[in-house]
Amino acid sequence: MTDERPASEDPAGEGPASQGPEMEIVHLLRAVTVELGLHSARFANRNDMHPTDVRALIALMDARRAGVETTAGRLGAALGLNSAGTTSVIDRLERAGHVRRERGRADRRQVVVEVDERAVALGQAFFGPLIGRAVELLAGYDERELAAVRGFLAGVREAAATADRPPARE
Repeated sequence: MTDERPASEDPAGEGPASQGPEMEIVHLLRAVTVELGLHSARFANRNDMHPTDVRALIALMDARRAGVETTAGRLGAALGLNSAGTTSVIDRLERAGHVRRERGRADRRQVVVEVDERAVALGQAFFGPLIGRAVELLAGYDERELAAVRGFLAGVREAAATADRPPARE
């Protein structure tokens, strides 16, 4: 049995209507996403970590780079986890020596989660070559092209972050 749907209505984006340059880029982005996910899974597997633990470390390192202290609640929100799930992730990472709980600098009453330098070194050893290659590729682009890449990736990130949210009520 064949699909009677016209190619222009192909929801998977695999038919003739999807062959334009925009869809080619979307398909490349999908392939990159898959490869990065596999790369991250290999890191998790080699280091006896759950994939969520890797996502937590990335979130914590991003927050540190931005100068933001991360509480368990903030980490849970970033990962889409409830309180119990967040505590489990932090406990696993703490037992492995990847993070530590400390008093906040701005508010000593808060407990924040900090990435240990050993975890940073572990991540750098594994992801560093890939990051270096990406930086090399970007060095070949001029400012206008970099702005276009940045704008596209920021837009896709925002679209993915809001894709399944219910529409705002008026």
